[in-house]
Amino acid sequence: MKGILGRKLGMTQVFTEDGTLIPVTVVEACPNVVLQKKTVENDGYEAVQLGFEDIKETRSTKPNTGHAAKANTAPKRFMKEVRNSEFAEMNLGDEVKVDIFAAGETVDVIGTSKGKGFMGTIVRNNAKIGPKSHGSGHHRHIGSLATNGITSRQGKILKGTVMAGQEGGYRTTNKNLTVIKVDVENNYLLIKGNVPGPKRGLVMVRSAKTSKGNSEPVTLVDYTKEEE
Repeated sequence: MKGILGRKLGMTQVFTEDGTLIPVTVVEACPNVVLQKKTVENDGYEAVQLGFEDIKETRSTKPNTGHAAKANTAPKRFMKEVRNSEFAEMNLGDEVKVDIFAAGETVDVIGTSKGKGFMGTIVRNNAKIGPKSHGSGHHRHIGSLATNGITSRQGKILKGTVMAGQEGGYRTTNKNLTVIKVDVENNYLLIKGNVPGPKRGLVMVRSAKTSKGNSEPVTLVDYTKEEE
């Protein structure tokens, strides 16, 4: 497995040469630095820890500063591990760039979803709406909680019962997305469809775990070419 940390910049659209419109998300992924290598002998599993986005030493803790110094780099704002990594041959301080991916490759994108505040059970859990007649009085309320049809547990609310509450703001993964374009010079990826999180939110792009295969790369319209 391979992966890279980046920031979601927002969504736009691109066109192929045959006129097909493709909605894409722009992910800026400046070079990540290998901060640590974990092995089965020392840690019980294989992984590579990546660091993304430099910060000042005055804004970092001493442990993080010392940890980054082992790789001869500045302290990082974000650090994540890539398990069972394809970066086994890399050493501390090496850089991981967007060219580890190619157009047409299938990836998973992990991020923190947008926070939406307190939401009712209809929106949050797709619960059924009650009768809409005037005499009902139970339109968008939650139903019975304590019985659940279990005689031995009447009066007890079971764990995992759907209720109103905080919606969003949790880790989520959009699976099997297609990489449309890889720009090594400007350090960004164009990924088909939407990815989790707000603009400028941190995301991790990794190899798809349940992919059925990659797609054929598409040729995009290049508007930078000078008219002859």
